Amino acid sequence: MPLNDPPAGRFWRLAALAWLVLVLAVCVHQWQFWKQGRIDTNVMALLPMDEQAPDVSLATAQLSEQLQRQIVVLLGTGDWAHTREAVQVFRTTLQRATSARLTEEPPPRADGMQAAMAFYRPWRASLLTPQQRAMLMHTPEEQWVEHALRDLYQPGAQARLADWVSDPLALWTGWWAARATQSQARPRDGELWVSAQGQQWAVMQFALDGSAFRLSGEADIGSAMSQALEAVRARWPEAQMLTAGVPLHAEAAAVQAHGEINVIGWGSLAGVLLLAWLAFRSLRPVLLVGLSLLVGCAVALSVTAVFFGQVHLLTLVFGASLVGVAEDYGIHYFASRQGAPERSPHGLMRALLPALVLALVTSVIAYLALGAAAFPGLRQMAVFSVVGLAAAMLTVVCWFPWLDRGHVPHSRAAQRIGATLALWPRWRNALPWSLVLSAAAMAWIWGGHLLHGMDDVRQLQSSPAELVRQQIEVSRVLGLPSPAQFYLVKGSSAQDVLEREEALKERLDALIAQGEIAGYVAVSDWVPSARTQARDAQLSERARKVVLAGVGEQLGETFAEPAKPQAQEQEQVQPLSVEAWITQPIASAARMLWLGEKGGALRSLVMLRGVRGQAALPALERAAQGLAGVLWVDKPAEISAVLQRYRVSMTELLLVGHVLVLVALCTRFGRNAWRAWLPTVLASLAVVILMALMGEPWQLFNVLALMLLLGVGIDYGIYLQEHEDDPQAWLAVVIGAGSTWLSFGLLGLSRTPALHAFGLTLMLGLPLVLVLAPLFRAARVHGNVRRADTHSTHSITTEERV
Repeated sequence: MPLNDPPAGRFWRLAALAWLVLVLAVCVHQWQFWKQGRIDTNVMALLPMDEQAPDVSLATAQLSEQLQRQIVVLLGTGDWAHTREAVQVFRTTLQRATSARLTEEPPPRADGMQAAMAFYRPWRASLLTPQQRAMLMHTPEEQWVEHALRDLYQPGAQARLADWVSDPLALWTGWWAARATQSQARPRDGELWVSAQGQQWAVMQFALDGSAFRLSGEADIGSAMSQALEAVRARWPEAQMLTAGVPLHAEAAAVQAHGEINVIGWGSLAGVLLLAWLAFRSLRPVLLVGLSLLVGCAVALSVTAVFFGQVHLLTLVFGASLVGVAEDYGIHYFASRQGAPERSPHGLMRALLPALVLALVTSVIAYLALGAAAFPGLRQMAVFSVVGLAAAMLTVVCWFPWLDRGHVPHSRAAQRIGATLALWPRWRNALPWSLVLSAAAMAWIWGGHLLHGMDDVRQLQSSPAELVRQQIEVSRVLGLPSPAQFYLVKGSSAQDVLEREEALKERLDALIAQGEIAGYVAVSDWVPSARTQARDAQLSERARKVVLAGVGEQLGETFAEPAKPQAQEQEQVQPLSVEAWITQPIASAARMLWLGEKGGALRSLVMLRGVRGQAALPALERAAQGLAGVLWVDKPAEISAVLQRYRVSMTELLLVGHVLVLVALCTRFGRNAWRAWLPTVLASLAVVILMALMGEPWQLFNVLALMLLLGVGIDYGIYLQEHEDDPQAWLAVVIGAGSTWLSFGLLGLSRTPALHAFGLTLMLGLPLVLVLAPLFRAARVHGNVRRADTHSTHSITTEERV
């Protein structure tokens, strides 16, 4: 159809203008997006909400949200006086580094303990430790009296928090001593202090203002702390620093992502543009292909942000590799322009549309399969990729015929690449032999020759080893509980939750005695249930009366308890409640364990300290069995199970994807559809075997890479079937395959294990598809051998007839 046909001209003009308006809207959104900085670095956000235990996923998300802005710093020297001075130098230097965006939480107040005791005092008779409770329930009363007498005659042996008559057994003092064991840090001289490893450590806690993710590539927090440590070491060279906190890991991931985005994104873009220059020897194809890639990535980012609210860090890194796929449309257009210079750009575009649309459809099928898993991160990547490919193709279709008004010169490199197609053999009896090889490969794989599978959450992150070491060391020195394993406790009311916590703690006390764990932290440590408070109050009151009577009998004296203020008696009518406790400063010790109400139920966490490795996990899991509303959560094991489950389901979905792609191919090529399909099948099976022989673990992300290989590899077969024996089509395939391989080859350099596995799979698979695709061309009909230099024109004519 001539270019100057009025209806066609109006259609192309309207399409170009409509796409321009949409791209301008995207530009406005991009400015707002980067200004707001809506980048998500939380690894847990990538993971699916476990459909078998959604409460666990919600609890983990809440716990992560509470921890994601907190940083703990331990600064120590061999002398406490030096440490105190070093802390002041550290603080002063850190405050000057405004880029760090840190706010220090105030050190404990000198009157903080007095305020906490004043709050608890009305309920002091209702508060007992498990050891005190057992002593009062199972120890003879004579021993109570003997214990009280010893304390009476040795008043300096233990500092008391109440007078002897009110608390002869020092139960109130013992309860506070038990609370103090939940953290190794102690207030000292206005600081938090802990002694470990021969060092006198000061503990500082900081809160991050804003997100730890910055695309500047600068480690603002880490650099600021390093500078502060250098200032300290200028006076105390032996000073040491340990740091821990989610923001530090997020910043490290951001710095790594900045480098990888530069290497993968800009490296792929440079490679693509270099290949385009070598093939077309003109600046115009290079600029226009670059434009299509830029528009594709921008539109993909905006649509992803609109759909998900935030864009994850790994989506950006993965999206950087999209450059190697999205350029195929522009490369194919300019390769055809080079082979048919007499054709008008719009006429040529009409002829190319069937192949471009079919290539997009097969890629979309593969990417949609990628997003079929219930992984928010994978769904983001799928949406980003599908939208990016569609936007790149629409840019080519709508704008290239208008912007490409010059001549595309022939280049010697392009001619040599195109001429190699004529030298490529054709595989006779390709269909039966391919089926035999595929069956043999599947039998080999099904026979269990694959090496071990790896389903580990660490595939999704790659924190520096030194940062991980310091995190572990801080947790050990301070005795912090681990967020990896915990108990989720649910109840219809706060009292239900507290009572169920206490039932669980009875079992955990037995495990502490066996050495399986060092301890636990729970809200009921600070707020016992009303039933426990009433029982403990009775035990305390009985013990007080028995002890006073027994001691008075032995000493010949009568002890009278001071009268209680009426207001205090009225306060004690109501038990201590979570609502009253959670607003107090002392609640900071366990406030994050109280998750509050969700879905009509109240929830809390019971966290563990000093778990004795993997060997203790079965006993900890059994501790929750049979307890209503108590669920054992082993987050690493849960994530591994989810990854394994989806590895299997996505493998099944990969097979379904192959069937759907074959059906799509049949609508275009009929009985010859297998010629465009089987090269990718054989390449996928070969990749699995090669990975096994290389000793690489097989994981979910290898399967997802095979899905992408399906979408990309099929394109090569489509182009060769649409333009059989056309050297220009072969040129487009080779250039596209080279740029795609470059993109995903660079992705294989990522230090994130999941992306590395993804890239390595495609690094092996893409060249195999490129080598196999020409072998599946139909055999030439005798007497129909055409010269390579005239075939491209015939190919365009054939396309116009189609």
